[in-house]
Amino acid sequence: MASLDVKILGGAGVPALIAGAACTLIAAFVAPPAGKAVIGGVFATIVVIAFFSVGQVVLGRTLRNNPQIAMSVALVIYLAKIGVLFVLILLFADTDLFNTKVFALTIVVCTIVWTISEVVIFARTKALTIVPGSGPGNPDGIPDGNREKDHS
Repeated sequence: MASLDVKILGGAGVPALIAGAACTLIAAFVAPPAGKAVIGGVFATIVVIAFFSVGQVVLGRTLRNNPQIAMSVALVIYLAKIGVLFVLILLFADTDLFNTKVFALTIVVCTIVWTISEVVIFARTKALTIVPGSGPGNPDGIPDGNREKDHS
């Protein structure tokens, strides 16, 4: 796995896990019954971390294999994740297995934390996207150090 993937999975996964744990802990004291609130919070945290981790792995492979379509793939993956999470919230809206309000709130909080963490990581990461020496002053794309000099 590439170092950027590891940075994102750790740098976004850990804060999302902490946010999910915080939501679950608060819900255990605030939302009755405590057992169902904890189940809802834990389930939501696991779902968000699993979905977003799988999306990052798919995006990382796309970046390595076909970087030209990376932005399109990233948008499709993000929309799919948000859509599936929304469907899960709707599917479990009337369940008695866990507290659905805690489930929905934890999904939203973990998703926001993951997304903000991911944006911060991308903003801080310096990735070389332009080959030095291939700019407009160098139309053939050969870096200046590799060019044969005309000594006439």
